[in-house]
Amino acid sequence: MYKHISINPTVSVFPIAALLDYLIGDPVGWVHPVQMMGWAIAGYTQLVLARWKTPIAQRSAGIVLGVGLILGSGLMGWLVVELARQTHNWLGLAVESILLASCFAARSLRLAATAVLSPLQAKELEVARSVLSRYVGRDTANLSEPEILRAVLETVTENATDGVMAPLFYALVGAALPGVGSVPLALAYKAASTLDSMVGYREAPYTYLGWFGARVEDILTWVPCRLTVLTIMVVSGKPLQVWRLCQRDAPDDPSPNSGWSECAYAAALGVQVGGVNWYQGVAKQKPLLGDSIRPITPQVIDQALQLTRYCFLLWLAVAFLLVAPGINLAVHS
Repeated sequence: MYKHISINPTVSVFPIAALLDYLIGDPVGWVHPVQMMGWAIAGYTQLVLARWKTPIAQRSAGIVLGVGLILGSGLMGWLVVELARQTHNWLGLAVESILLASCFAARSLRLAATAVLSPLQAKELEVARSVLSRYVGRDTANLSEPEILRAVLETVTENATDGVMAPLFYALVGAALPGVGSVPLALAYKAASTLDSMVGYREAPYTYLGWFGARVEDILTWVPCRLTVLTIMVVSGKPLQVWRLCQRDAPDDPSPNSGWSECAYAAALGVQVGGVNWYQGVAKQKPLLGDSIRPITPQVIDQALQLTRYCFLLWLAVAFLLVAPGINLAVHS
């Protein structure tokens, strides 16, 4: 008598990828898919800005860049995984897991927060400001300790959606589609997110070139962002409070997504984010999100990172329940 267990490969890919991101993340010196996307965006942008000056030409070039990068990244991911799978099932599993792990940024967010908080807690304010400038677009030279803590929390909570939860969402969608798999849609979303972070600005010289990428990223993030908010409501244990504050404050943010993400975390943690930020010497008032029940501290930032881990694990658990019918147990005697 023996048992034969056939397991849907999807069950293995997600926990392996999650574990790889948690333990290894993005090793220094390794070529990362997002890095290659960045090279492509930078080279194309330099070419366009040098040769095409009119708004309509740059808008058209932005569409070509967005469509080409997003579809190209997804297709390339599918081809790499498929070729590996055709070589050997175990190689396919390894390649798919590694590529999927590269789409998650949970460890990168944790390390970025630690890199700023360590010198800050050691009272090395100048070092903390300098490190923070690597991760945020605002001016950091004159930030006080509370302002540094707010900047870190805002970065952690905004990027929790587009850096962790949204890639997982699209990976799960791809895994549910026959013949697609977890990697293509996750990489396609990362391409849209990278495009938005590099050229998705209203200011020159990216005003026209980056408009398409920015709009596409907003659209692609809308659903996973709302699902993340709902998940935070559940894991925080304060669903009504989180929903009430999000309904009250999040619509005031000019971004259709980041305000909701930041506000959900702020409401769950009992803190307030937003306020005046400086960009190249110009003050910009960001809407206040949440109620200032307690100050932002390193412990609060750690709790925000923990909330993201809970959300991530909950989605993985739900995904496992959905694919559990793919696990077949046969008993022979």
